[in-house]
Amino acid sequence: MATPLQPHPVQLDPRSRQLLRTLIGRYIRDGEPVGSQTLARHSGLDVSPATIRNILSELEEIGLLSSPHTSAGRIPTAQGYRVFVDSLLQVRSLGDHELARLRAELTAGAGTQALLGNASELLSAMTHFVGVVSAPRRSQFAFRQIDFVPLDGRRVLAIVVFADGEVQNRVVEPQRTFGTDELERVANYLNTHFAGRPLAHIRATLVHELRQARDEMEHLLEHSVELAEQALEPPGDDMVLAGQTRLMGLQDLSDLERLRELFEAFARKREILQLLERTQRAPGVRIFIGEETGLAPLDGVSLVTAPYGSGGQVLGVLGVIGPTRMAYDRVIPVVQAAADALGAALQGPGSASQP
Repeated sequence: MATPLQPHPVQLDPRSRQLLRTLIGRYIRDGEPVGSQTLARHSGLDVSPATIRNILSELEEIGLLSSPHTSAGRIPTAQGYRVFVDSLLQVRSLGDHELARLRAELTAGAGTQALLGNASELLSAMTHFVGVVSAPRRSQFAFRQIDFVPLDGRRVLAIVVFADGEVQNRVVEPQRTFGTDELERVANYLNTHFAGRPLAHIRATLVHELRQARDEMEHLLEHSVELAEQALEPPGDDMVLAGQTRLMGLQDLSDLERLRELFEAFARKREILQLLERTQRAPGVRIFIGEETGLAPLDGVSLVTAPYGSGGQVLGVLGVIGPTRMAYDRVIPVVQAAADALGAALQGPGSASQP
């Protein structure tokens, strides 16, 4: 799996690796600091508790474990989790029932926005954490049809139907008033020459044709450029979140001030969306643990992401936000399978345009 950082440089001997794996596994399961007696019983190593204590002290010295003041046991640090997910984790395959659930609820033919909402809800329901999906840029989609309706003054209602079935209505205000006949001519021209082409290509083609046009065609193209620029301008990227309230009852996120900062970050969306975009070009699952996100509100959580796409083109990223003490072996296959299922659903009539 791809991760945001290089593997931890510390080289651990087999006993240290086994103890670290066992300790983190027990801590993820129980949420309690793990002591040497527990590790002696469950690590499978034929060594004394005293030897285990010495190894734990060494792991603490190099920053992989810490000792809470209230307990003789130890818990993993963010660095310890990083070593765990990079080199000690054994990821389980997702069960047939869960795969069938993803495929059944993320089916081709549903609108893109409905698919994104379903994907975020499924991620939250299957992991009990927050599901997050970044929306594809509309400029990546072909448009099927455009219509213009005159409103009051210079304002015009642009109705854009995309190839994936989504409809966007936008009020634009050109520099002059357009009559109904003019708007109809512009719409007919755009529908005839550009339907089925991605938005990102339309303006460049219009401007190129305008430079070569003369007389009456030049006026039509000028009007088309002005209206199309505003009507087909891609809106700001967005993302869909689900399950934020699931974090409120978690022992690991009981600090109310930190939880408030996290919820404010969810509400703003901008920083989390930028973080997702950082992962969009990397294949496979990526894991950010605590401060690796670079976002202060996310210092106490982990983010597991994977890109999704259609027709060989990456459209966005989905993932799960939860406490650093999450069952990574369970969350990782859910995220990857959800990305695969969402991409497959977008392969149908709702697929994005090929670049």
